[in-house]
Amino acid sequence: MTEEATSHVIERLGIHGDGVAPGPLFVPRTLPGEVVTGAVQGDRLPEPKIVTPSVDRVAAPCPHYRRCGSCAVQHASGSFVADWKVGIVRETLTRAGLDVAIAGIETSPPHSRRRAALSGHKTKKGAVVGFHLRGSSDVVGVPDCKVLHPDLVAVLPALEEVTRLAATRGSDVTLHVTQGPAGIDLAIEGARDFDRQAMVAIAPFGATFARITWNGEAALQQTPPWQAMGRARVVPPPAAFLQATAQGEAALVDHVHTTLAGTHRVVDLFAGCGTFTFPVAEDVPVHAVEGERPLIAALQDGARTAMGLKAVTAEVRDLFRNPLLVQDLARFDAAVIDPPRAGAQAQVAELARSALSRIAFVSCNPVTFARDAALLTGAGWRMGPVTVVDQFRWSPHIELVTSFERS
Repeated sequence: MTEEATSHVIERLGIHGDGVAPGPLFVPRTLPGEVVTGAVQGDRLPEPKIVTPSVDRVAAPCPHYRRCGSCAVQHASGSFVADWKVGIVRETLTRAGLDVAIAGIETSPPHSRRRAALSGHKTKKGAVVGFHLRGSSDVVGVPDCKVLHPDLVAVLPALEEVTRLAATRGSDVTLHVTQGPAGIDLAIEGARDFDRQAMVAIAPFGATFARITWNGEAALQQTPPWQAMGRARVVPPPAAFLQATAQGEAALVDHVHTTLAGTHRVVDLFAGCGTFTFPVAEDVPVHAVEGERPLIAALQDGARTAMGLKAVTAEVRDLFRNPLLVQDLARFDAAVIDPPRAGAQAQVAELARSALSRIAFVSCNPVTFARDAALLTGAGWRMGPVTVVDQFRWSPHIELVTSFERS
C-alpha cells in the first residue's frame, strides 16, 4: 500500500547501505541526518526526495548509479564510507563482547575489480550485459562502470555477442569474468546446449578470451588463464573464487605474512587455490586444506612448477563436517584460516583447543567472524588489532584480517 509523501529524518545507515528512519523505514541512497520526503511503501521509501542533504553527500561518479543495483553508497564521500564500514565491524565485535582495536581500513581504488558475475540478457534486437537494475531482475548495461577493471570493461561488447550466442531469446545467462596476466577467463552459466553450431560460433572469440567455459564444459582455450600467487602460477578452475582486487589481496597477504613471521610449519585452512599458501611457503612449509577438489588440484599444479618455495602439501577435506582435530593440528605451530561467509565454527572450536601459537584470521563476514573470534578469546587466545579490507568499494561488503596469539 502506498501512502502520501511525508518527511522523514535519516538516523543511520543500515548494514545493506540503506538509510534508516524511525519506524524503522528503509530509504535507499540517503545518509544520516538527511531530511527526505516521498511515498512510503510498506517499510520502504523507494524514491526519496532529498530536502536537506548531508555534508557527506557527493555526486555519484558513475553514470549508471541511479539504475544499477551493484553499488549502494556512491552518493557518500570516501571518508564516510570508510568510517561506516569500520563502524559496522566495531559494533559487530562489541556486540559479541570483543573489545579490540581497529587498525584502519585498506580500500581498493576505482577500476580495480578483477572478477565479476555479470548478467547477459538476450533481446529481440541483440543483448545487454551488466548488472541487475536496482530492485529488479532486469539488466542494465554498464559501459562506463567505475568498479570493473578496464580490461573487463573492454570486453563488454564481446560479452554481448557471446550472450546472443549462448542465451535463448528473453532469457539470461551468467557471465563469470576474471581478469589476469594471461587475459580474460570467461565461464558461461545457464546457456543453451553447447552443440556443434555453438562450437563453431564461439571459435572467433579465442582472440578475446584466454579461456571460455560453457555450462561447465571446456569450450575454448587460447592460453591457460593463470594467476600469480606468490611465486606460483596457478590456473584456477572456471568461475573459481579469487580475491576481488589485486590491491585487496596484497593487503590481506601482507597482514598474514606479518602474523606468521617466525613460525615453523603452517596449516592453511580453506586454502582455495593458494592465495595465502604460496606467499607463506616462501618462508615455511605449508599444508593446504580445502574442501573443493578442483581448487586443490589447481594448487598442486601450481606448486609443482613454482621455484624457491618450502614444501607445499595439500589435502581435500570438508572442514565443516570433518575439521582438523586437535591431534591433527599438533603437526603445526601456526595456522591461516579464510572461511566462507558462513564462518568456521567447527574448525575454530578445534583451533581454540589446539597447541598452536599463532593464527592469521581472514574473514568476509563480520558477524560470523565475531562468533568464531569469541570462541578463540573465550579459550584464552589474545586477539590483535583488526584491519578492515574494502575490496567492494561502494557496496556493503566488508572483509577483515587479524591475528590471534596465546595469552
